[in-house]
Amino acid sequence: MASDSKPSVPLTLPVLPLDDEVVLPGMVVPLDLSDNDVRAAVEAAQAAARPGGGKPRVLLVPRVDGTYAGTGVLGTVEQVGRLSDGDPGALIRGLGRVRIGAGTTGPGAALWVEGSTVEETLPEPLPGQVADLIKEYKALATSWLKKRGAWQVVDRVQQIDGVGALADNSGYSPFLTVEQKVALLETADPVARLKLATAQLREHLAEQDVAETIAKDVQEGVDKQQREFLLRRQLEAVRKELRDLNGEAEGDESDDYRARVEAADLPEKVREAALKEVEKLERSSDQSPEGSWIRTWLDTVLELPWNERTEDRYDIRGARAVLDAEHAGLDDVKERITEYLAVRKRRAERGLGVVGGRRGGAVLALVGPPGVGKTSLGESVAHAMGREFVRVALGGVRDEAEIRGHRRTYVGALPGRIVRAVKEAGSMNPVVLLDEIDKVGSDFRGDPAAALLEVLDPAQNHTFRDHYLEVELDLSDVVFLATANVLEAIPEALLDRMELVRLDGYTEDEKVVIARDHLLPRQLERAGLEAGEVVLEDASLRRLAGEYTREAGVRTLERAISRLLRKVAAQHELGDRELPFTVGPDDLRELIGRPHHVPESAQDPAERRTAVPGVATGLAVTGAGGDVLFVEASLADPETGAAGLTLTGQLGDVMKESAQIALSFLRSHGAELELPVTGLKDRGVHIHFPAGAVPKDGPSAGVTMTTALASLLSGRLVRTDVAMTGEVSLTGRVLPIGGVKQKLLAAHRAGITTVVIPKRNEADLDDVPAEILEKLEVHPVTDVRQVLEIALAPAAVPVGVAAA
Repeated sequence: MASDSKPSVPLTLPVLPLDDEVVLPGMVVPLDLSDNDVRAAVEAAQAAARPGGGKPRVLLVPRVDGTYAGTGVLGTVEQVGRLSDGDPGALIRGLGRVRIGAGTTGPGAALWVEGSTVEETLPEPLPGQVADLIKEYKALATSWLKKRGAWQVVDRVQQIDGVGALADNSGYSPFLTVEQKVALLETADPVARLKLATAQLREHLAEQDVAETIAKDVQEGVDKQQREFLLRRQLEAVRKELRDLNGEAEGDESDDYRARVEAADLPEKVREAALKEVEKLERSSDQSPEGSWIRTWLDTVLELPWNERTEDRYDIRGARAVLDAEHAGLDDVKERITEYLAVRKRRAERGLGVVGGRRGGAVLALVGPPGVGKTSLGESVAHAMGREFVRVALGGVRDEAEIRGHRRTYVGALPGRIVRAVKEAGSMNPVVLLDEIDKVGSDFRGDPAAALLEVLDPAQNHTFRDHYLEVELDLSDVVFLATANVLEAIPEALLDRMELVRLDGYTEDEKVVIARDHLLPRQLERAGLEAGEVVLEDASLRRLAGEYTREAGVRTLERAISRLLRKVAAQHELGDRELPFTVGPDDLRELIGRPHHVPESAQDPAERRTAVPGVATGLAVTGAGGDVLFVEASLADPETGAAGLTLTGQLGDVMKESAQIALSFLRSHGAELELPVTGLKDRGVHIHFPAGAVPKDGPSAGVTMTTALASLLSGRLVRTDVAMTGEVSLTGRVLPIGGVKQKLLAAHRAGITTVVIPKRNEADLDDVPAEILEKLEVHPVTDVRQVLEIALAPAAVPVGVAAA
């Protein structure tokens, strides 16, 4: 809206500069005359004033950074005197705006300029928009003044009616900057000036509301902390009075869980969770059962070694020497631990200790028969690495909560065995032995093997979350060693997460070394004997290992040594034996009785199992390692009419099918092999595997059953010193099988000197110890005809007679 302006009046006035200050029309301000420019302007105005011509007039011009504004204010010197602080001063009243023109001369030292007044008028009555603007400004100004408690000024503002005067009244506002006041001064249109003043006041009130909200929130937080502090002090005082009343001793600092949590070196998320539980504990009563649960949880969290780690021993040669000194043989697992330490050392030297939040742990599965040292090997690994060792027995575990912990809602809830193992170790990088992992079961309480999937997965176990703790636990630096006897009993998904290391058993030479260096000293101490009081010759140890025990490990051998030493100790106490005493091979029978396992080769030829046709020696793998398996075959009398194939010995489906294949091969290739197979249609064939109470299955006895049947039909004996293994096909091909190393070790223990294996298993001979291969004559074959040529002795009777 445009306003009607009056003609301007030319003026010549002395300039009174205002540094960083603005005076608007209608304002009355005191100015300090100690400023030279102010004093010069006032004196010049007084000198130019004519007697009776009115009060001296000056031009008030803002000067910002040395630059004068283009518009000033005509002011009159109302009074000259002294200010409240005693300095000389002048009281100036602003009258109206003046547009500044060119400079000119005048009396005094002041700067004189020419200017023209700016006059504006508004129509009567005021338009509705302007009236609403006036109401809005007055409302905003009233709100701001009330907040400051300036009630007298509120009435003055309400009495101002002019649009321009109301806008210029905002010049008194202390929150406006010099630039904002200069903008008001240079806005000649009163309506536009009032809009600008209204916008400035509205913006300030909005900022003030935000500041007040922030200040209120801060104050409320401070008040809450003060109130909480006061209540806690009161609570401590009440508890102290209760303790004094009940005669209880004052609790020490360990009872203050908050202090313990704050003093503990916990990860940030664990600390936050612990402090939340502390707050719950402080709010709960002493009689509440929840308080007991929280205390148990806090004790568990505070006892865990969140940031404790032992330094790995990076002496690779020294670690290998420790493993060799504590265990004979087992080169595969020793090499794997040596490789692990070497890689850890190189990663540490290159700053790669933690990659992607994961550390360089390891998960190994030690699979082998009982007694080969899987469990004791875990402790040796920890010793070689310089780490803590913890054993977790998993045999018979059927509850998933044993691994992942119980929910805290249950009475008697505890963390899982993994968390308890880490707490027991006192470090975050122990060697944890998961013993008998193949004996883990499952029932309605869950599958513990499934719960182990996260624990043994290097890609996941850095954020393992126990159900009881409910905070993340980093297991990526733990070396897990899982032991098992039977590989097939481990779930496939769990086995896929572990690196498999097979321990196939010891040779006889290794058993002698283990017995001499480890078992004998330990049993001497347990029997209360000195090292030199009872001496066992190596020949005695060899006979103990070969004839008194037949196992892949050395557990039975150790029991035999223990029994022998007890016998000597008892005889000495009875006066029947003088010490020191050297036990020779011939003394064993007198001390501990006759041998239990005499090799077939050591028996009388007439007493051997293979002394009659139809008996062959096979090789098998059981949970106790490799073993020798005999196969017996017989033909029924044709007059009985019992035709067909009969199998006994608690055989599995695969082994039964192998027997059918062996019989079918001989029937179809009998003429080629010069065997009288025509009578097989009318006569029953019976195949028996001794040790009938032991379940047996697998295809590797195929060649053994074929050889036994061929021996029966041909009347040729199977050589006593020959054992065989391999799957047979309908065409007579010998197919590969597993467990070659274990089977050859078993053959050596049984006194076998010649072994027949499939040609495609020839590469597995690299795993067999060299000293065993030297004592065995191994024949890799591809066809069952080659097996018969090697295994069958020359015919003692005509073929027709044997078949009759």
